[in-house]
Amino acid sequence: MCARARVHSFQSIDAPVKVFVGGKPVTSPQAVYEGMKHQRDELGNQMDRLKDERRDITNRLQGEEQISTADKAGLEKRLTTIDGRIEALDAQIAGADAQVASAAAVPGAIVERPPEVRHGPPEEAFVLGGIFLFVAIFPISIAFARRIWRRGAGVVAAIPHDIIERFTQIDQAVESIAVEVERIGEGQRFITRVLAEQGRPALAEPAAHGVEVRARPNG
Repeated sequence: MCARARVHSFQSIDAPVKVFVGGKPVTSPQAVYEGMKHQRDELGNQMDRLKDERRDITNRLQGEEQISTADKAGLEKRLTTIDGRIEALDAQIAGADAQVASAAAVPGAIVERPPEVRHGPPEEAFVLGGIFLFVAIFPISIAFARRIWRRGAGVVAAIPHDIIERFTQIDQAVESIAVEVERIGEGQRFITRVLAEQGRPALAEPAAHGVEVRARPNG
């Protein structure tokens, strides 16, 4: 209900509950029950706001912030007023709870929602369908995978024996070439090291000696 329900305070808890909306009494048991619930919720919200305000004032009084004597007296007075309102509001909430309980006892006040109608197949159909798919498709998948595996194994086994021997010979030839290349490299490194140890003067030494030239006899 959008409008706020108002309950006369002079009614006792045991008396029939009367709710007025827009100055007109509401006679529907469900409307009365909903009005009582809204009133109780509103009282609860007011209680929460008062408790929050009281907590803020208490934090200011107990905080490290310097407060003047006049401000401290005003906060303490406000705290006393809030405590009185909380006490009165607590009594009103207790009365509202009793009124809600009384309104709920009237036949027709609480209307249960009809069960949700599910359109389409029931849930059991989905469960059975999933089980059927698992039982039917899983063996087919296994059989198809085994067939592919066997086909691949047959292709590998069908390679001729002479091709395998040629591959082996090529592998051996490559290894022999690698060994020979390593030997050539070792010899080249040995020659380079010997020449480096002898040095360049040793290479130029034969040029320092005289060369004997024989005279050619005249014919």
